[in-house]
Amino acid sequence: MAGGAWPGTPGAGPPGGGPQFGGGAPAGGPPPSGYAGPPPSTPPPPGWRPPVHVQPSPPRRLPPQDMAAMDQAEQRAQRLTYGIGAAVAVVLVLLTCLLCSRVLF
Repeated sequence: MAGGAWPGTPGAGPPGGGPQFGGGAPAGGPPPSGYAGPPPSTPPPPGWRPPVHVQPSPPRRLPPQDMAAMDQAEQRAQRLTYGIGAAVAVVLVLLTCLLCSRVLF
């Protein structure tokens, strides 16, 4: 570009020197075609794969699960959850009763 490095900077006019209108194409030249897309690429040959240098070891066998112990642990956790929920419910009922009694009296 003549003058500046970027369009819009002082002295960065078109090479002809005069103002240019209509999208930047010189007068009498072919119109700009826009983005033509990515360049064409060639696909790899059929059956091509990257080279494999390390073979993973086969998966190991998982230990057996103790279903009875899992059931007991789940029941204990459920009992604890229900106990905490009941305690919270009692506290909320007591607080509600306390607040309602203060409003009424």
